This record gives sequence, structure tokens and C-alpha cells, in this order.
Amino acid sequence: MGKRKKLMAEQLKEAKKATAIAKLNDVPTSPRKMRLVCDTIRGKEVNNALDLLKFSKREPSIRLEKLLKSAIANWEAKNQDKAKELENGNVIVKTIMVDEGRTIKRIRPCPQGRAGRIRKRSNHVTIVLDVKTTAVEA
Repeated sequence: MGKRKKLMAEQLKEAKKATAIAKLNDVPTSPRKMRLVCDTIRGKEVNNALDLLKFSKREPSIRLEKLLKSAIANWEAKNQDKAKELENGNVIVKTIMVDEGRTIKRIRPCPQGRAGRIRKRSNHVTIVLDVKTTAVEA
């Protein structure tokens, strides 16, 4: 059993080398608005995704573009021997997750002396880049 676990650990380590991760925490945008932008680039090739974000009119796309550039830089640092994969268009946005961050609560005065609560939401975004697998490799 010991050899088998060691072999599986080595395979997992090799798989993690090919992927690159970038995180952005406490973005002051509601998770719903961020998810709308993230859905446009999920599964796309990174250069195409950068173009989509650059010309998007939505406000979260500015921060997401910067995060994607960071993820690309992380991928390049991990995979210096596979630099042509990026130019050939084989690196894709494998996973992009938007989780809810902290919510800041504020109070706004309402009619008849009441207080209305305003929730200022934030989110956490995680991007995972990977090399596109072809039918020949699989």
C-alpha cells in the first residue's frame, strides 16, 4: 500500500505543476455581478478571455482582467519549458469560482423613524488555468 500511495502522490504533484492558480479576495462587488462576468470566460482560451474582459462594459471585468493576467504569469513561471503552449492557444481557463465574501451592513433612515439595512457585499474569486487536453492525449 505504501508504494501505491507514493505513486498517487507523485501523479498528483505532476498534475498540480501543469495548473496555475490566482486568487482575489474581498472584491467590493456583489457575487452575482461577478459571476455574470466570470461565466463569459469559463472554459475559454486565455488570450480570447483577455479580449472578452478588455472590451466588456461591466465593472467587475476590470478586476477580473488583472487577476487573469496574474494567473497567466503564474502559469508561465511554473511552466517555463512549455512557453509555446500559451502562444498556440492551448492554455484555457479550467475553473473560475466566485465565493461570497464578507458583507458590510449599513443603516439608511426610512419613513416613520425606521431604519433600513443596506448590505454591501463582497466576493472572493479563484482562477485555475490548465493546458487543453486533446483527444490524442486522452
